[in-house]
Amino acid sequence: MRENKETLIQSAESVLYKTYNRFPVVFDHGQGVWLYDTDGAEYLDFGVGIAVAGLGYGDPQFTGALQEQASKLLHTSNLFYNAPAVRAGEKLLAASGMEKVFFTNSGTEAIEGALKIARRHAYNRDPGGEHTIIAMNGSFHGRSLGALSVTGNEHYRAPFAPLIPGVRFADFNDLDSVRRQLDSTTCAVILEPIQGEGGIYPAHPDFLSGVRQLCDEHGVLLIFDEIQCGMGRTGAMFAWQAYGVRPDVLTVAKALGNGVPIGAFLACGQAASAMVPGDHGSTYGGNPFAATAAETVLDIFRDRDIPAHAAKMGAYLGARLRELTEQFPCVAEQRGMGLMQGLQFNIPIAPIVRNALLEQNLILISAANNTIRFVPPLVIETQHIDEMISRLKKAISAVTGTLGGAPSPWNA
Repeated sequence: MRENKETLIQSAESVLYKTYNRFPVVFDHGQGVWLYDTDGAEYLDFGVGIAVAGLGYGDPQFTGALQEQASKLLHTSNLFYNAPAVRAGEKLLAASGMEKVFFTNSGTEAIEGALKIARRHAYNRDPGGEHTIIAMNGSFHGRSLGALSVTGNEHYRAPFAPLIPGVRFADFNDLDSVRRQLDSTTCAVILEPIQGEGGIYPAHPDFLSGVRQLCDEHGVLLIFDEIQCGMGRTGAMFAWQAYGVRPDVLTVAKALGNGVPIGAFLACGQAASAMVPGDHGSTYGGNPFAATAAETVLDIFRDRDIPAHAAKMGAYLGARLRELTEQFPCVAEQRGMGLMQGLQFNIPIAPIVRNALLEQNLILISAANNTIRFVPPLVIETQHIDEMISRLKKAISAVTGTLGGAPSPWNA
């Protein structure tokens, strides 16, 4: 028996803390690249819970592994070992090229751990010194106070000041800007290889290699936030591998659990031994259920070569999106890597996203600088991309009253 949508929405507005302006849709289940609401309507999902469901919905190998583990053991705490966490850790290290891993419950928590590694590593060398961090303007690293402190967007930061001190901001893709902020107090540089929330901006290869060189010259740790761009989304397992620039600390989450809350921070070199017992902890991090999700995702990514498929589909998606920049005057630019693409508009995008959802049954999400973000399941095929483009064209035309730049017959 289906639950009544309006009743559910009214109840949610009365009981849930109001920090989201939600769309009037209640999803009930999913299959493949499709979601279904409580009225039975079918939606093509190009947002997948903000880049989370990399395998889409209802993958039998994934759900089967979770069902089996749920019947055995969900949680024990990190006072003990558990086999799924060990296996997931081994496979994540093999896939990422790092040396040590700590499992968290979210991407934000992974950022907190990465920042603690940076400060602890600096403290080990200079216990009485000032230890500052360089972050990027336009970045987004999470909502906790530590993650907000390195998020380069005043809109997110201002209501919660004062934040953690000792953070300086440089301009993304501007090596001289980073160099100007760096001094003897700098202990780490943190950045996203592809800025996600900031508008889908890939790093220039020379910028990443230049930052790596600066960090090496000054004994500074380099932290890559791959919470959104990692796990195959760019066409490589991790974006750093496509660039050939390895960080000292790496954060992951989102697609790692395919919907089950799990994240991780990973480290190599001196950063891998910076913290000692008692420096960090997590009640739920790496519990057997969440670790089983990560282990199974990693197995599927390896066995089905999901990153290679994402690279192929990403090239096709990018080409189809570029067509829209030529067809619609309101579309300013396409940019991205793999299946992490952005389409920037010169008109407000909120009406387009809303029309796509409520009229075309197409799920899209936004990013900064008036950009629609495309982060579909990594298992999509060309027919899904073509269907998305068709529905998006209708949404753009319905909002602008044009069809490819000419007056639309719908509004004649």
